[in-house]
Amino acid sequence: MTSDPAPIRWGILATGDIAHSFARDLALLDDATLHAVGSRSLSSARAFADEYTDATTQPRPYGSYEDLLGDPDVDVVYVATPHGRHTEDVLACFEAGKAVLCEKALTLDAPSAQRLVDEARRRGLFFAEAMWMRLNPNVVRMLEMVSEGACGEVRQVRADLGFSAPADKARLWDPALGASALLDIGIYPLTFAYLVLGRPDEISASAALSDTGVDLNGGATLRYASGAVASISWTQVAWSDGRASIAGDGGRIEVAGPMNNPRAFTYARYWESDEITVPVLGEGYAHEILEVGRCLRGGRTESSLLPLDETVEIMALMDEIRAQVGATTG
Repeated sequence: MTSDPAPIRWGILATGDIAHSFARDLALLDDATLHAVGSRSLSSARAFADEYTDATTQPRPYGSYEDLLGDPDVDVVYVATPHGRHTEDVLACFEAGKAVLCEKALTLDAPSAQRLVDEARRRGLFFAEAMWMRLNPNVVRMLEMVSEGACGEVRQVRADLGFSAPADKARLWDPALGASALLDIGIYPLTFAYLVLGRPDEISASAALSDTGVDLNGGATLRYASGAVASISWTQVAWSDGRASIAGDGGRIEVAGPMNNPRAFTYARYWESDEITVPVLGEGYAHEILEVGRCLRGGRTESSLLPLDETVEIMALMDEIRAQVGATTG
């Protein structure tokens, strides 16, 4: 008789909104635990740790990222800092010998992303971008249906996501902090199109920029040799509908907003349609936590569901889009 494996011990680096969302989902799982949290302020780390302390979990608070990374009991670190800091913070994790799940966008550009991937591979450490949408069970099922021919030959993909950004969120407005609506939110529609159709043969993009060169509101048309076209859009200055669709000569999949975290979708063909619902754990982050745990327990340093080479390729597509629209970041 064998005992259950010990929970994967997570360290969370930074204490912003996304870190709280991650921690809430982490608390839902039996085979993973919040072991420690690091912040640039000990009081912030303590407040975060206190919020997620219960009968079975008492996270260790650290007043610096260095102290968090020095904890020998941390199995894997979730990097939750703004993407303008990711290269520095992930490299520090690797130097400490830690496995890493890094929030998206992985870095500010493809060369930096490739540098992190190369370093993780050189050191033999697990590494993945936290593109949680890839692991949403409804997205997984949509892609299965597409591959099974439910839509016939896919000819058109549409995806949009947007919100009105608070004026006091500096990371969304300051180019020195990596501000970019494309990097922050446009990455979802772009990844959705990529998951369905792969790398496009041609991109044509346009965007409205701030006075400091930050892309605030944009869109792109992606053309493929197959004849398929994808239309994507993103914004941080409007509450867009956040919908997506996949259409072919045999049917259509429709996704209500927000398309990056769907709880259901519609499959339509001719005059018939079916609502399909696949349960999602918590806020949706639990699925990437489970995937990282499976990889670590299996001795894998990369996830086939969060493939690093595709992460870099999508970053390169965003580099091209930002170059076309003249955006400034970093």
